[in-house]
Amino acid sequence: MEAERLDGAVLLAGCDKSLPGMMMAAARLDVAAVFLYAGSIAPGWVKLTDGTEKQVTIIDAFEAVGACKAGKMSEEDLDRIERAICPGEGACGGMYTANTMASIGEALGLSLPGSAAPPSADRRRDVWAERSGEAVVNLIAKGITARQILTKKAFENAIAVLMAFGGSTNAVLHLLAIAREAEVDLQLADFNRISDRVPHLGNVKPFGDFVMNDVDKVGGVPVVMKALLDAGLLHGDTLTVTGKTMAENLADINPPDPDGKIIHAMNNPIHKTGGISILHGSLAPEGAVVKTAGFDLQNFEGPARVFEREAGAMEALTKGEIKAGDVIVIRYEGPRGGPGMREMLAITGAIKGAGLGKDVLLLTDGRFSGGTTGLCIGHISPEATVGGPIALVRDGDLIRVDVAARSIDLLVDDAELAARKQQWQPLPPRYTRGVLAKFTKMVRSASEGAYCG
Repeated sequence: MEAERLDGAVLLAGCDKSLPGMMMAAARLDVAAVFLYAGSIAPGWVKLTDGTEKQVTIIDAFEAVGACKAGKMSEEDLDRIERAICPGEGACGGMYTANTMASIGEALGLSLPGSAAPPSADRRRDVWAERSGEAVVNLIAKGITARQILTKKAFENAIAVLMAFGGSTNAVLHLLAIAREAEVDLQLADFNRISDRVPHLGNVKPFGDFVMNDVDKVGGVPVVMKALLDAGLLHGDTLTVTGKTMAENLADINPPDPDGKIIHAMNNPIHKTGGISILHGSLAPEGAVVKTAGFDLQNFEGPARVFEREAGAMEALTKGEIKAGDVIVIRYEGPRGGPGMREMLAITGAIKGAGLGKDVLLLTDGRFSGGTTGLCIGHISPEATVGGPIALVRDGDLIRVDVAARSIDLLVDDAELAARKQQWQPLPPRYTRGVLAKFTKMVRSASEGAYCG
């Protein structure tokens, strides 16, 4: 954009990491910019061999693989699910990472209000594309650039919407990274502060019953934003790409009240606090992230089963070596250790499919899919590769998590950990040359957004 001396841009993206990537570009370049989401896929519909019919998304396929390997589902039913999950184009349909970041685009004020929820195949997408082009021309004429929109208040609005929907834990990384590009001081502590006062309202997958298609039918993201604004939980004076404030946009749209089924009302929330929490403790001094929207237990304590990277854990699960009560620790999957912090959906889906989703705790310095369900805590920082406490965990060590207290602790005394630290050696780097080797040297902690620089 700088080489072409562009004055503005409509930034189009359709899945997961491409959305925050575009928002980071807008923040870094500080030109007039409108973010336009390509839309999500419609849910599939499957009829299983026992006559059961149900709605399915791509996450059902990952869980079906685990169920099939555990002998809880036939290969024919697995095949039927795999053939049904993608009936058309678009990003994954639940409140996974893509739809979470699209909703955040509206909350930040970078997207036109109401543009996140309509499905990919809906003809309204053509209208949003045209309006986005008009909007960016208007921004150029008024001299409004991205950083005038991406203020600290805008990020607080984004976190509030994230908490209300119970969205993807990946949004924590992405918002920290976008904020850095916008030169806004956003910290992990801001997420807990806002989570404490914003209730969880969205009955959406992966933990709820509905998909983005359904959110669209009841009014889209503005329904949630209006409910939060009326409750004093959004900053209505933030500037948006319409050239108006958030409050003015919502007044113009006048979205309906929450329907009570897909989007719960403020006086009848699914949970009284937001869908994501940041944990700290001896295992994660810099922090860890958990989606409390689906964490069924307040406390969990158990012995560690330690694996260097995801493949070892997957093999142990397939062999039936993971038991109820275990704490699976997967390390060297962080920003440097991976490198790149790939998402771990195969193992989490397989755990749930094997019937252990509520009986096994999974901890990692890596991250998860927005569609991950179960007792999963990620982004443990510092990561293993830099010698964080997770690198010192051994099989059988007791680990305790207290979600209410937002704590995560390794129950090993300091003297023993100090002795282990003296003996510790990191795994050899997977790449010693090329772009990934450079990335490994430059990338920052997940607690800072895993940005480079």
